[in-house]
Amino acid sequence: MSSGYVLDFSNETFREFIQEAVARNICTDDYSRKGSSKAKRLRAFFRAEPNHVVGTLVDALVTHARTLTDPPSSELLDACQRIAVRLKQSAPVLEQVGADTSDATFAALTRCVRQAIDSNQPETGLDRLHTFFVSLVRQVCEKRGVRGTRDEPAHSVLGKYLKYLKGSRHVHSDMTLKILNYAQSTMDAFNRVRNNQSLAHPNPMLNYDESLLIFNHVVAVVNFIRSVEQRVDHAERPAMEAASSENSDIPF
Repeated sequence: MSSGYVLDFSNETFREFIQEAVARNICTDDYSRKGSSKAKRLRAFFRAEPNHVVGTLVDALVTHARTLTDPPSSELLDACQRIAVRLKQSAPVLEQVGADTSDATFAALTRCVRQAIDSNQPETGLDRLHTFFVSLVRQVCEKRGVRGTRDEPAHSVLGKYLKYLKGSRHVHSDMTLKILNYAQSTMDAFNRVRNNQSLAHPNPMLNYDESLLIFNHVVAVVNFIRSVEQRVDHAERPAMEAASSENSDIPF
């Protein structure tokens, strides 16, 4: 970028591309303190933004560069791709928040949480993350026959699920149980964050760093629950298949 240009972008298409890729306005003064060329703005962006956001943008730039009639060398693009992968590994939460579900409402919640992750704006998604988490735990409770009510707070719903895990011996480490018990206690505080420091109501939003910490903590619990559920499903599959086979032998 020694000439000040970035690939084939005009000023306007450059602004639009970055806005779409990482939800940032590259034309603000924040990125022009050492010059207003596209290259200088991009270097300022690299210095100012978190690794995850930079990696996401580099990944998008590489993808775009590969479509050009006269692209940079494949060696350069491959090197940039590796850099993007490394930088994106520092994301607040990665793409483990999946979107495959038959529940349309839950799918919409999932998309909202992913959008907050991908734009690196966790403070804007705390209310959706809370609803997403409670919905997920209610789903797995219903699946495992754990009864609850629709108006139970997050920590109560999680507590019932943890009681099921302990009773069914699906958790094998005392330390894991202690971590999960701690997670349950933090969910009570998450209720207050949702009500008083998120966009659920006309509140002053919680700051970025604390929002990021909450996102990391909650999604770690989500990922653990999903891994446990997959393990339980795998363990129960032979018994379910055997029962299905026996029923198929009934002559009526």
